[in-house]
Amino acid sequence: MQIVKLGGSLLHDPLLPAWLSRLAAQAAGQTVIVPGGGPFADAARAVQKEWRANDVCAHNMAVLGMAQSAHLLHGLEPRLALADSDASLRACLDAGRAAIWLPLSLQRAAPDALTTWDVTSDSLAAWLALRLGARSVVLVKSCPVPPQATPDALATAGIVDRAFPGYAAQCARAGINCDVVTRAGLERLIK
Repeated sequence: MQIVKLGGSLLHDPLLPAWLSRLAAQAAGQTVIVPGGGPFADAARAVQKEWRANDVCAHNMAVLGMAQSAHLLHGLEPRLALADSDASLRACLDAGRAAIWLPLSLQRAAPDALTTWDVTSDSLAAWLALRLGARSVVLVKSCPVPPQATPDALATAGIVDRAFPGYAAQCARAGINCDVVTRAGLERLIK
C-alpha cells in the first residue's frame, strides 16, 4: 500500500481531474490518497487569527477542511472511494479501489500532539502510513522541491510542516519510504 498526499494547492491545478482519473485506474487496490486542506485549511488559519481561537478549534476546522477537499476529490473522480477509518480504507483496497482518506476521526476535544499547526496533512500522511503499515508515503507539492533535500531541510524551507521530519524518521525506522515530490513527480508516479 502507498499513501499519496495531494497538497491543497493542487486543488487549483487544471490537471487534477486527469491525475485523479489515472490514480483511480492505475493505483486501484494499492493507494490511499490523503487530501491537503488547501483553501479550506487556509480559512481555518484566518479564522483562528481573527478570533484568536485555540489550537484545538483550529485543528478541528483544518480537519474539516481536509474532509472538504476529500469530498471535492471524490466529486471529481467518483471511482475513488471515500473511507473514514482504518478498516474502511483496507476494505476499499481489498475491493480493488483506490481510497481517499476522510480524516474526521482526527477531531479532538482536548489538545494532543496533533492539535498544532506544526502538524498539517504532510505529517498526517506519514502518521497514517505508520498506522496502516504502508510501504511508502509520497507528498506531492505544487512548489519546487530541491532534489535530495532532507526532511529537516524541507521543513526549514517551509515545504513541509515542522513535525514532518520526526514522522519521516519514524517511517524510516519502520521501513516506510518517504518522498516529497513536485507535481511532475506525481506524473512519474502514475504513468
